[in-house]
Amino acid sequence: MNRLAARIEDAQDRFASLLSSYLAHHPTTRAQYIRYLSFQYHLTKDVQRYFLAIAAHPDLARRRRLRSFLVDFANEEELHFLVAANDLHQLGVAPLAPPLDVELWHAYFRDVVTERPFVRLGAATILENISGGRAKPLVHKALRGDFLTRSNTKFLVLHQHEALPHGDQILEAIAQAALDERQIADLLEGAGKGAVLYLRMAEWAVRPDALAGICDGAPSELSARDRERIETFEMSELESAP
Repeated sequence: MNRLAARIEDAQDRFASLLSSYLAHHPTTRAQYIRYLSFQYHLTKDVQRYFLAIAAHPDLARRRRLRSFLVDFANEEELHFLVAANDLHQLGVAPLAPPLDVELWHAYFRDVVTERPFVRLGAATILENISGGRAKPLVHKALRGDFLTRSNTKFLVLHQHEALPHGDQILEAIAQAALDERQIADLLEGAGKGAVLYLRMAEWAVRPDALAGICDGAPSELSARDRERIETFEMSELESAP
């Protein structure tokens, strides 16, 4: 777990450096925030499929506590994409097209999760912890802006993890699972690849002139059903169903 902790700390430090390179002299702009919420919408949509696929792998047959955790985690995370989408709705916009690195994320992890589930789990440890450490005060600073309100910052506040400590929970669940060296190697590989892709997404949001912006497309086309689902979403829906 020390090697994984080092990967997470490195990702946090890099994220902090990226944020400070802009936020040290500028407040968060509306355009940056829309880009952030847009990539989070595309990144987290259908996220439960990954965790249920990991839970279904035979390597978890004798790791039932980890399997149970992942099923619960899938249920808790499943609707988070709607939180990001509703925040965008409160800003009066639809999600932008997914940046290239979100498309690469899904293309890669969908391909490996069935046979190498711990690669995707390693990436999850980065997603759930990258806003901590040295990055935490800068993430708080990013919440300041004239256009930011309680109604359009639900996703950011939810992922501060003060009420929902998913970062700590996922690390504890992994630590209790007694993984072998092959599984640990996959975990570390996924953490590294997840950090690279996520940091490039964050750069796309913070720096619209970043290289990935070359691939920017038109805003996402939402069906009438999706628009209604987004517009009527309530945070109470995140509570566990009966």
